[in-house]
Amino acid sequence: MATLLEYKCPCCGGAVSFDSGQQKMVCPYCDAEFDVEELKKSQVENEKLNRPERHEWEDKTDNMWSTEDLNGMNVYVCNSCGGELIAEEITGATACPYCDSPVILKSSFSGDLRPDYVIPFKLDKKAAKEAMFNHLKGKKLLPKLFKDENHIDEIKGLYVPFWLFSSDTDSKHIFHGTKVRRWSDRNYDYTETSHYNIYREGRLRFENVPVDGSKKMPDDMMESIEPFNYKDMKDFNTGYLSGYLADKYDVDQKSSIGRANNRIKNSTIDAFRKTVHGYATVTTESSNVNFLNNSCRYALLPVWILNTTWKDQKFMFAMNGQTGKFIGNLPMDKGLFWKWFLGIFASVGIGLSVIIALIVLLWL
Repeated sequence: MATLLEYKCPCCGGAVSFDSGQQKMVCPYCDAEFDVEELKKSQVENEKLNRPERHEWEDKTDNMWSTEDLNGMNVYVCNSCGGELIAEEITGATACPYCDSPVILKSSFSGDLRPDYVIPFKLDKKAAKEAMFNHLKGKKLLPKLFKDENHIDEIKGLYVPFWLFSSDTDSKHIFHGTKVRRWSDRNYDYTETSHYNIYREGRLRFENVPVDGSKKMPDDMMESIEPFNYKDMKDFNTGYLSGYLADKYDVDQKSSIGRANNRIKNSTIDAFRKTVHGYATVTTESSNVNFLNNSCRYALLPVWILNTTWKDQKFMFAMNGQTGKFIGNLPMDKGLFWKWFLGIFASVGIGLSVIIALIVLLWL
């Protein structure tokens, strides 16, 4: 039987959780507040003095579930009410389904699984809901009923596992540039295009390039809510997880290196491309990027996940739990779209209307 970690209020014994607004551990029963580090030290000392006896019924629970039933799952006993929790192997923090006490699964963050850092939540559930409704504003092609009847099926604060890669790049680039000169005389209009090879080389430093370490989280969605402010990063402490959900990584560091290298390489090319000025067009001919002084750290980053359903179709939204950046796709009212399209068609002509329609369809 795997063990759980729960943070208890020293004043009243109630389960405490991390409050993003106050950046402290707060008891919802007596309103007591505690520093995260101090509460953890106090709890560790109390556990040493008051280790509970192990009862026979706890040993027997391992046989209550078959291997097939528990495939990919773990069983835990809640310290507050004695109820059993069944959680996925990647789950690191959750809540008891019986008493709703926030619990942390110790084994998910021990040994090599222990994160180096965590960025605590700064924005609460209320801010996530407000961001959702603000996201709906101004969307003229959004179905009216979706806007009026929309309800959030699920909202959860989740610490998502990320690998943070740092590296120097030593690179050489060749860009192709053109300059265009035009003039006219009495008989002709002239256009002269000159072609240039442009060379750039140098070294850049990249710090904390994030790669999502969870298979459940869409990579494009996680990249869209960047950036995170890594100045707020704290040494890992399980106290920050209390009251939230958390997963351990199921995409390891080795499997994430390729994605990190691609992000760093593309950013390197883009950075040197931006140093080229004064040309009508610039294209990349070749780039040679070498990686030096590589390092990687494991961190948990705060994300609010919101899910809603519309006409049997599920929509997922995400908000950066530190900065408030919000993203997510929305349904389109086809009737409104065609009314809008025909209105443009009548006023500006078929050519531009078709182009606009194609742009909208590609955007959706």
